[in-house]
Amino acid sequence: MKNINSISEKHLMLSLKEPLHPLVSVIRIADVRVAQDAVWEHFSLDFYCISLKRNVGGKMKYGQRYYDHDKGIMTFVAPKQVFSFDTPPVYDTGSSAGYALFFHPDFLYGHPLAATIKNYGFFSYTLNEALHLSEKEEMDIEDIFLKINEQLQHIDKHTQNIVLSQIELLLNFSSRFYERQFITRKTINHDVLAKMEQLLDSYFKQEKSSKEGLPSVEYFAGQLNLSSHYLSDLLRSLTGQSAQQHIQAKLIEKAKEYLSASNLSVAEIAYYLGFEYPQSFNKLFKKKTSQSPLEFRHQFK
Repeated sequence: MKNINSISEKHLMLSLKEPLHPLVSVIRIADVRVAQDAVWEHFSLDFYCISLKRNVGGKMKYGQRYYDHDKGIMTFVAPKQVFSFDTPPVYDTGSSAGYALFFHPDFLYGHPLAATIKNYGFFSYTLNEALHLSEKEEMDIEDIFLKINEQLQHIDKHTQNIVLSQIELLLNFSSRFYERQFITRKTINHDVLAKMEQLLDSYFKQEKSSKEGLPSVEYFAGQLNLSSHYLSDLLRSLTGQSAQQHIQAKLIEKAKEYLSASNLSVAEIAYYLGFEYPQSFNKLFKKKTSQSPLEFRHQFK
């Protein structure tokens, strides 16, 4: 696998001039000419990449999923994520458009964004969970790309703070637009919620918890062909609860069922639900219900 260490190396792959700043750059998609000897199969970046692309041919693979660049969408890539192209991307000089922003984690040093960037979950979304923008939203995003690029033409002691304030604005707009996307796709997302509930019911009905342990967000995300972060954000937009909270709610629901209608001991119920230690079950149950399992059971005697 090829690891692209620097923004300069990425520019070289795209047949672009050296970046004006070694740790941050903005490129125009229309200027890209793919280097024939560039490595496109299984590569990762040591820096962040935020892209707004339209009409770019070629299909990118992330994990086991393919992503098509034909429509105008935004994607967010964090350092060390692995990608591949079956064929090199095709940039049509007449129709390919958009921008890409590259910035190295070192560029964030000393700025609050160095810590808060981890809060933007869409950097962990898979490429098929890209952000689709309206025409107005696209104009807002393009304006920020242009402002960052303008600042990079005049590098001085103020450049870092000004550029990072624009990057932070870009991320906050992206959070707003993703929330809008969750709302406008509510019908589809409610289908995901229904499938999640079905999978949870099936997990316990098939007694997977006693065989495979506690149900995990990663398991259900995989079953739904979504990333863990995207699934959690989607469910939170619909119900106010993350995927982990949904799982815990189902665990408590099943625990109450066994405590009220079976003769199983608390330890047996804990193991049946997938807990390795009964103490962990007791702690979660009390946290969610303000009662211990035994206190809850005594209500039915």
